[in-house]
Amino acid sequence: MHFYPNQVFHIYNQGNNGRQLFYTPENYLFFLWKMRAYLLPFGDLVAYCLMPNHFHWQFFVKTVEVEPISLWRHVDHVEQIRRVAKYGSNALPVKRDRRVAKKEKKANLNYAIGILQRSYSRAINRDRNWFGSLFRKHCKAKDGWIDEFVTLRKTNGKFDYRFWPGTDYVRQCFAYIHENPTKAGLVKKSTDWIYSSARDYAGTRKGSLCNVELGKKLIGMP
Repeated sequence: MHFYPNQVFHIYNQGNNGRQLFYTPENYLFFLWKMRAYLLPFGDLVAYCLMPNHFHWQFFVKTVEVEPISLWRHVDHVEQIRRVAKYGSNALPVKRDRRVAKKEKKANLNYAIGILQRSYSRAINRDRNWFGSLFRKHCKAKDGWIDEFVTLRKTNGKFDYRFWPGTDYVRQCFAYIHENPTKAGLVKKSTDWIYSSARDYAGTRKGSLCNVELGKKLIGMP
């Protein structure tokens, strides 16, 4: 994936061969923690939706590379917060000395997304006694300012032209991400699905994962 600064991207992936990614509420929450750990050093999450077998992110890239030591410090900090939130005083400290940062290389966003997916896969495989790749090999990203379709899907035999050239892609993509659960028949309205940022924008939840103020500016939301 080719990323560059000061740009919104629609990043998405699905389970390998369409397999399920999330099985329990704990799985969804664990992946959200991974998003906080590996994405935020590179920019701001504008919107997201985690579906049983795929995910969507709308992400504003501020920088495409960071120093490895900076990335791992952030990852370990978030992991420690996660452990305390889950285990309280019984939380084990993160073993920071296991990281060896190569000074000659910087960590880029592609690298971080790859580590995010692999670390989640390891956790699921360990819990379910599985092995192998959980995600489709290539995560995909589309430039969020370009007025072009991402994909043309057939719904009831008709093509879905929501991303036809000339549309406001950022706003359309934002709506598309939040509408995923309703389109799949999982809930009646987008705010009923707790594993997306729809509630944050509706004002019924004060989450800190997304930069809602930035998101509102980008899509022209009052």
